[in-house]
Amino acid sequence: MTAELERLFVHLRFPSISTDSTHADDVRANAEWLKGQFEGIGLATELHETPKHPIVIARNEYEEGRRTVLIYGHYDVQPVDPIELWDSPPFEPELRDGKIWCRGSADNKGQHFVHLLGAEKTIQEEGGLPLNVIFLIEGEEEIGSPNLVPFLEKHKGDLACDIIAVSDTGMVAPGVPTLGYGLRGITCLEVKIKGPSGDLHSGVYGGAVANPASAAARLVASLHHDDGKIAVEGFYDAVIPLEEWEREMWSKVPGAADDDFLKTTGASAPFGEPGYSMAERLWARPTVEVNGIGSGYQGEGSKTVLPAEAMFKLSCRLVPGQDPDIVQQQVISHLENHCPPGVSIEIEKGHSGKAYHNDPHSKFGKAGQAALEKSFGRAPVLIREGGSIPIIQDMKEILGSDSLMLGLALPDCQIHAPNENFSVENFEKGIEMSRALLRELAK
Repeated sequence: MTAELERLFVHLRFPSISTDSTHADDVRANAEWLKGQFEGIGLATELHETPKHPIVIARNEYEEGRRTVLIYGHYDVQPVDPIELWDSPPFEPELRDGKIWCRGSADNKGQHFVHLLGAEKTIQEEGGLPLNVIFLIEGEEEIGSPNLVPFLEKHKGDLACDIIAVSDTGMVAPGVPTLGYGLRGITCLEVKIKGPSGDLHSGVYGGAVANPASAAARLVASLHHDDGKIAVEGFYDAVIPLEEWEREMWSKVPGAADDDFLKTTGASAPFGEPGYSMAERLWARPTVEVNGIGSGYQGEGSKTVLPAEAMFKLSCRLVPGQDPDIVQQQVISHLENHCPPGVSIEIEKGHSGKAYHNDPHSKFGKAGQAALEKSFGRAPVLIREGGSIPIIQDMKEILGSDSLMLGLALPDCQIHAPNENFSVENFEKGIEMSRALLRELAK
């Protein structure tokens, strides 16, 4: 095992689960270890306290007249449940089949650590970095980065930069370097449907009193037409359509054909908004998805009740042009207008984040593409990401800088799931990509 991998393994052994208060000490210990790593390569490093978990800031000495890049990542990780589905202990990294198996290996410790190692190698071989570099590694991304926006606003002068580099996204296929230039936004809702004051006997009262479970099912079904198009009034009004060059390019992206997505997901057939490929639906079209639904008896066998309540959780993935607050209200109005008689509806608003989009053909976009090509040996593909990283848009609005999304996670890396993994090849090439990026951005 290389010395670089051994250091990554130490990083991975911290159970830095930000959502679990019992791991608060582990999160802090991980931040302090990272601080030591940055100090060890000669960067001035500070641990900034927040109301929850610390933010690590590291930088080289600022030189006037040079460009500045801010490299963003996060050291917190997702919970590991269900633990019984892991093939090896989630915080004991293992090398198997050319992959690093551990929670946080791809999301995001392995991906941000390549940038630290790239900076270290550059300093060792060249005596310094070719531009001004700021690392910002936070400990709350997996809980929505609640304290990062106030931190950015307070320190935006100190964090001023020309461009932001983020490796917290993915590659479309092994060996295919990928530059992301967009992210979908998000807005969430939780809905409760209430009927009688308590559960009722389904024989004595069924057919005479509205059933909240049936009402919830009808409401969920009302959100889409039978062909998969979203039925919420006004939902598509502000959507900025795909450009033809994007559709043409995406049709040729390796690993992005409908059959490829079906193989990865295990689904039997595509489904969604008509007129679009699966890649187009995932990267550039909005959605309304049911994330959870429940009501009534859930145990073994029958219990003939008419439940008093039902619930479902929704998330909408948004694209450029859509305002999360407007979409949230459109969905609320739809649900209220379609609520069946005999039940009441309560809707709780969840978290939101705007979509992000930039020009991949800008000078910085071309620099990112050049760095990927030099490290992977082939021209990168350009995609938008289907997921959401709301802080990327927040950083653009506060710091005024776009982000290069240089993802290294493969489609089967199992982020947020048991058996998370990160390719050793991508770890090694990521270090070279980071070094090439510094050189390209400095030109």
